[in-house]
Amino acid sequence: MLTLTPAAATQILASALESDAEGLPLRVAAKVEDDGQLTFGLGYDEEREHDLSYECEGLTLLIAPPSRDLLEGMLLDFVEVAPGDWQFVFTQTGESGSCPPSNCGGCGSKGGCSSGN
Repeated sequence: MLTLTPAAATQILASALESDAEGLPLRVAAKVEDDGQLTFGLGYDEEREHDLSYECEGLTLLIAPPSRDLLEGMLLDFVEVAPGDWQFVFTQTGESGSCPPSNCGGCGSKGGCSSGN
């Protein structure tokens, strides 16, 4: 499932504090546009029926059924794409249901990562 880097989690937590959304889960969504482009969305939200809900890097993530397959094996990072221009970036890790080594022990689909990766 989708995993977060520590940099992404830190930025999301800071944003939640600034917007009075502290403690709310983060909904992550993905969809394929008519032109075939994959687009992503992030926002603080309440859990809904049928959501996948799990912990990663100290955050509760929510993913609705239509986004699950599209977010499988994705990594959300917060990087400097140009000098002074920081953005959230989604990348495909090619790993299904696991976390990058820096995240293991704290995230992943229900059941989390295996330790020792």
